[in-house]
Amino acid sequence: MFEKLKEVEARYHQLNSQLADPEVASDPNTFRKIAKEQALLQEVVTTYQRYQSVEEEIAENRELLSEDDDDAIKQMAKDELERLNPELDALAQTLKRLLLPRDPLDDKNTYLEIRAGTGGDEAALFAADLFRMYARYAERMGWKIEIVSTNETDRGGFREVIALIEGDNVYSRLKFEAGTHRVQRVPDTESQGRIHTSAVTVAVLPEADDVEINIQDNDLKIDVYRSSGPGGQSVNTTDSAVRITHLPTGLVVICQDEKSQHKNRAKALRVLQARLLEREREEQRQEIEAERRGQVGSGDRSERIRTYNFPQSRITDHRICFTTHRLDDVLSGNVDELIDPLIAHHQAEALQNLE
Repeated sequence: MFEKLKEVEARYHQLNSQLADPEVASDPNTFRKIAKEQALLQEVVTTYQRYQSVEEEIAENRELLSEDDDDAIKQMAKDELERLNPELDALAQTLKRLLLPRDPLDDKNTYLEIRAGTGGDEAALFAADLFRMYARYAERMGWKIEIVSTNETDRGGFREVIALIEGDNVYSRLKFEAGTHRVQRVPDTESQGRIHTSAVTVAVLPEADDVEINIQDNDLKIDVYRSSGPGGQSVNTTDSAVRITHLPTGLVVICQDEKSQHKNRAKALRVLQARLLEREREEQRQEIEAERRGQVGSGDRSERIRTYNFPQSRITDHRICFTTHRLDDVLSGNVDELIDPLIAHHQAEALQNLE
């Protein structure tokens, strides 16, 4: 581990030197790329430097404890060692975690797709609740969220809503949200107060770069038609809606939220790229399913990952047996309450496998 840390520290100093180079500073793309790598290494280097500092302090206090004859100084050294040894252990664990292989997709912008499942109108209403929860979370995180496509119900729910979320570490924070989210609550239309159970599926797709997914024009069937549903002037009177079918796979993407056919086409192509990337990754996942079966967040959207019980104000994540009774706080955007335990569990498993 320490050889690796020395390499990281040397690379960090090399990147700092490059950032100070006027030639690099004059090239925005190169500067941005180097600055991004430097920022990723900064926490590792800072933690490693603190580890080295604590190590030196421990050595000094052990020397005092063994060689100094003054009882007061010995007691002081003993107290310092009692404080420093746990800190050194904690820093070592942090360094192991920071050196875990990073998911290359963690920094990508992400498509969030929420669809109503079993439960009719109640499922659609909960899909809208989940979308608001993630939108508020994005706002807290300083991310930008752009609605790509919606299919609304008369009661204000969503049969489907797709949004692009842009910002730092979006995919790394949201990737474990993929799966079936179950809700248990009394619908407004339930006169006898009976609890209904509904389900909503959430898909989390990293945005594909053009170089990752190469789509040939002759593989696409593109249809245009008039948008349907609520909208302003010209939304329902011009052929602005776009439906793209990827012929080799049969994937279909519809986008009609923009008044411009050109904008709807561009959005639909981006969603198609993300879905094709996810399809490719899913095929890879299936090949190693046996190895990954026990891991958190396998991405299998057919499994129930979480239950939201409104009468008890309870949320339970079934993958890690985690429960919180702060349902209102989570739905208002404090999704870290759910995400942090998942990430911690995933990292703990990765560390155990590494060891």
